[in-house]
Amino acid sequence: MEQLTSVTPKSIHPATHIGLVTLRVAQLVRSLAYYVDILGFQLQEQTPGTALLGAQDGTALLRLLEVAGIPSQPRSSSGLYHVAILLPSRTDLGRFLLRIAEAGLEIGQGDHIVSEALYLSDPDENGLEVYRDRPRAGWTWQDGLVKMGVGPVDVRGLIAEARQSGQPWESMPAGTTVGHIHLRVGDVALARDFYHTTLGFDVVQQMHGALFVSAGGYHHHVGLNSWESQGAGQASQHTAGLQVYEILVPDRAALEPIQARLTARNVPYQELSNGLNVADPWQNQILIRIA
Repeated sequence: MEQLTSVTPKSIHPATHIGLVTLRVAQLVRSLAYYVDILGFQLQEQTPGTALLGAQDGTALLRLLEVAGIPSQPRSSSGLYHVAILLPSRTDLGRFLLRIAEAGLEIGQGDHIVSEALYLSDPDENGLEVYRDRPRAGWTWQDGLVKMGVGPVDVRGLIAEARQSGQPWESMPAGTTVGHIHLRVGDVALARDFYHTTLGFDVVQQMHGALFVSAGGYHHHVGLNSWESQGAGQASQHTAGLQVYEILVPDRAALEPIQARLTARNVPYQELSNGLNVADPWQNQILIRIA
């Protein structure tokens, strides 16, 4: 470990972020009606059994993979908790809120101090968060941890801002990205060991049964909780849920320290021309790719 520390940075590159997320679904036609027709994702590409969804500027956000007839993922299992879509502005979030309210969808919500978020589940019960960040200058940090919480969203304020804009929701706007991914895990300490010690993400918040890690001072790029999944084993590949997600690094120099730590800690991985394939302790599949 002394040799590893001497040749690698402590933290993952600050420009690291989450990229494309691939979800398994039972019926692609049903999922497209939900994601495209209701939520406003743009269909960028479709082949038999798969669809690539994105934003107005061409940014790819989600890939849907049809596995006919698969059941929903049990909440007590490891795997996807939610994938979080980050909108560029509060007005965009208000316009999205009006759209899903008009569609009659069940909506959860939470003000996390650093962000305002809406929560949904797709037809296969894959969790979705759609949110906007408050400006970083207003985030509060103490001892390396960012202040986050759970309170009610100012729904009336969101709606008023959306109506004032005069622009109806049509599709995911330019500038929309995958802000973070949140996973169910069987043990938070083990999750910390992999995501923080091995991959190099910074721990930015921790609480009972949950851990949040990030790069570059973001509030979190990966959330990890064992609220319903304590003791869970490997994530099933035979239910709806997470197939694979991307962690994007800016260049090969940012990839090499991650590879060195994986090697030093005997974590299996597959080397690719532009990145690495690796799995976390619950076999959640990760493509660490040069953006």
